[in-house]
Amino acid sequence: MGVTAKFLRAIVRNDAMRSDPDEIYGWRVFTLVFSACFGGMLFGWDTGAIGGILTMPDFQEKFNYATSSAKAKSNMSQNIVSTLQAGCFAACFFTSWITDRYGRRAALIGAGALTIVGIIFQAASSANGTLALMYVGRFVAGLGIGAASALTPLYVSECAPRAIRGGLTAFYQLFNVFGIMLAFWVNYGCLLHVPAPAIYVVPLTLQALPAVFLMGGMFLSPESPRWCARRDDWDRANQILIKLRGLPADSEYVQNEIQEMADQLEHERRLTGDATFKTLLKEMWTIPGNRNRALISIFLMIFQQMTGVNAINYYAPQIFTNLGMTGNDSSLFATGVYGVVKTAACAVFLVFVADSLGRRWSLLWTAAAQGIFLYIVGIYGRVQPPVAGQPVTAFGYVAITCIYLWAGSFQFGWGPVCWILVSEIPTARLRAMNVAIGAATQWLFNFVCARSVLTMQQTMGKAGYGMFFMFGTFCWIMGIFVWFFVPETKGLSLERMDELFGVTELVKKIDAEPEAGHPDSIREEVEIKS
Repeated sequence: MGVTAKFLRAIVRNDAMRSDPDEIYGWRVFTLVFSACFGGMLFGWDTGAIGGILTMPDFQEKFNYATSSAKAKSNMSQNIVSTLQAGCFAACFFTSWITDRYGRRAALIGAGALTIVGIIFQAASSANGTLALMYVGRFVAGLGIGAASALTPLYVSECAPRAIRGGLTAFYQLFNVFGIMLAFWVNYGCLLHVPAPAIYVVPLTLQALPAVFLMGGMFLSPESPRWCARRDDWDRANQILIKLRGLPADSEYVQNEIQEMADQLEHERRLTGDATFKTLLKEMWTIPGNRNRALISIFLMIFQQMTGVNAINYYAPQIFTNLGMTGNDSSLFATGVYGVVKTAACAVFLVFVADSLGRRWSLLWTAAAQGIFLYIVGIYGRVQPPVAGQPVTAFGYVAITCIYLWAGSFQFGWGPVCWILVSEIPTARLRAMNVAIGAATQWLFNFVCARSVLTMQQTMGKAGYGMFFMFGTFCWIMGIFVWFFVPETKGLSLERMDELFGVTELVKKIDAEPEAGHPDSIREEVEIKS
């Protein structure tokens, strides 16, 4: 048994881990995952960089709002941040079509290239403070980042072995928070050691690094075998799977995986016939099992944003200042520690929890914990708000600690698990569309939070305590949603998701009906049932 397989068997507890061969946990699949997950770092690096950049006096002077009122500064900051989310949201409308037509690998390379173009525009805008060019650059970068956010979990879930698919898909979130952490510390280092105007140009430009690594990694990675199967390129799918799994062509594991792909695609074709965009939409929204999966994906992504995660990620320096941290360097340092906590928690989750505790229980306990931590922060703002010029009180340090605990608990559930579920529960040919819808939902509510959080801090009580109560309440509501509507999926192959959501039963009825002389009634029932 290899060292990697021994380690995985020691920490992952599910039925697939006990039965699958050791060879499938080779270096190729991990290299592929790491390469693709730089797509997550695109999002994380921008998220971590932009909040700190906006607080830098040199940046504010360059773009002519250093002496503006607090309200005007908030509006400007929210406009700059949210323009990227607008691009990310727009990208989700064409990503599904592009990746289904040209493949996951080519689409990820294109996403990296778009991001680099957008970052070049942003860096160029800082030369003379051209706000319009900054907006264009952030929108274009958003197109690349939004596409990568939909493509990375999809590609990883289609290539990963079933026993550790959750953990490998969660690497998307790990790279995301690692990018946030790096960006936080780059901002802090630039504030201390880099002269103007490079003090903000350097962190803006360094956002391109993950895009370069993403493109380089994808040039060296194979296409998704399941995308090849959908294109009826079975020879290529078989060759890729043999390489990824490290097994011979005649191995039982490879043959079973290929057969599962073929069976599922055949079942889908019996349900809805040939796939066009119109029939895919009909298949998603008229077949109950598929509609349920799409709705679960949408609600998970809404709730993920309503935890307040990106409200804090984007504006962490301002939030720590609001909680009593004085001085730009102090708030940026506290923000850097926040990034370390998020990264460490996410690493522990994907190694020890993702494929052992499972998706459902991870979401349930973290929803409860996050609500408690946010309510404590809200109570601090309500009963003992910080006073300008006064040191942080003991209750203030409790509130700041709760922000760190909240960040850690988010990484044990609602951060990575939403992306895992959205990418693994759909049926094969709806997977790209389902992930794109989930990503579009995430970016839409991300935009809402990015555009409104500073305003909420100013209008919802001192230190924005009302905002923390609101997000904390949403955390408890989403726990109720998970309890009633989200099933456990750990250890299941992608092809067994149809069985879990009841779609294979419809196929069996369709197969049986010609004998009864009613070949079309079941399909008609599927299409009209709501």
